[in-house]
Amino acid sequence: MRSHLCNRCGSCVGLSEGKVIFEDKTGKYLPKIVAPIDDQLADTLWEACAGKQFDFPKYTEKFYPDRSHFHTFIGPYERIGIGYAADPAVRLGGASGGIISAVLIWLLKNKRIDGAVVLGMSETEPWLTQAFIATTAEEVMQGAQSKYIISSNNDILPQIAAFEGQLAYVGLPGQIQSIRKLQAIGHPSVKNIAYIFGPFYGNTLHFSSVNSFLKTHGVKDYRQITKLYFRHGEWPGNMRVELKSGRVIELKKFHANYLIPFHILRNSLYCTDLTNEFTDISGGDAWAPVYEERGKGFSMVISRSKKGDALLQEMVDDGWLSFDQISEQEAITMHSHGYDFKKRGGFIRIGFRKMLGKSTPDYGYQLKGFAFSRYAMEVVISSLFILMSTPVARWIVEQFPPKFIGGIFERSRTIWKKSTHQIKRKEL
Repeated sequence: MRSHLCNRCGSCVGLSEGKVIFEDKTGKYLPKIVAPIDDQLADTLWEACAGKQFDFPKYTEKFYPDRSHFHTFIGPYERIGIGYAADPAVRLGGASGGIISAVLIWLLKNKRIDGAVVLGMSETEPWLTQAFIATTAEEVMQGAQSKYIISSNNDILPQIAAFEGQLAYVGLPGQIQSIRKLQAIGHPSVKNIAYIFGPFYGNTLHFSSVNSFLKTHGVKDYRQITKLYFRHGEWPGNMRVELKSGRVIELKKFHANYLIPFHILRNSLYCTDLTNEFTDISGGDAWAPVYEERGKGFSMVISRSKKGDALLQEMVDDGWLSFDQISEQEAITMHSHGYDFKKRGGFIRIGFRKMLGKSTPDYGYQLKGFAFSRYAMEVVISSLFILMSTPVARWIVEQFPPKFIGGIFERSRTIWKKSTHQIKRKEL
């Protein structure tokens, strides 16, 4: 709870019957024990925590025993393709192709589920994320798009347990890993979950990123926010803040990425799951010029379980999804930067942390033996993250207009990607 391994999934809060709470959600957003916990509950919370340990090989065998394909980077899968929601409104309302929203709406309309656990923004504190159970298409769309600040979906486990009917669950890798651990021990809190879906995952930011963004626009009080979006509008979208005064602040998504190195949640750097490997279906942006140039939004879609693949095919046959299958190698090439950052960089950073005598997550497997140039590159990356997360660095960047900093960041990132292209692609 007090280490950089906590991913804020919320399971310890949701399972604790009020004995564990989240403290300071606009700050460090850490769980805190506020009442005595007996041994039985302590054992359950320890087992449910995916931040410290999640055995990838073990749970792959348990949940995907009949998988058709497996790749160490991608995880278990049936098919990989490029797709988007056929409904233009759903496609536009999503972060990329609207795939997950379309799947949830189709399941609800066909009465395969009675509700879906999704992540929206709080009605009472619209600057914070809040998981809820959507039971209509309109509510599903309230949970559409990515949220790049901390979320704790699993703090609503009591509501999930009390829900009458079948549920779909949407979450980030750490949140889903905890759900899978609870399913593996037959915990009653997850008995209603029939399907699991999730987006690809790069990183999460502290709420300080929103505060910093506001400060650069002369706004000192985040409580003036009435609406907060991270991928508003047509793909790839804009970071957008609406204030009580009626003022609207927007910045292109790629420019808003400048906030990442200054406000990244440290656990993000130790997560090695890019494509949400323990879902039934996962999806994320299709990062390739052929799709990026068209706009509108295209998703890479991965069906993982047999029932997930069957669902995907039903939706394609029903005209709800467009889907064109691609090869494993095409998928790796398309997300080579992300795979390198997660599957190689993640394990190198875990190694650095272990060398410093700090606690590290146990994923049941390791990747190692990379070229010296990759280790050297990671020293540079990790040093930059440490330097930029300091109060001084944050203050300096806040003295410049976000469009200016965002433009510099985007150009610098392009130069960095080109200069390190061979290192990251080597033996990928």
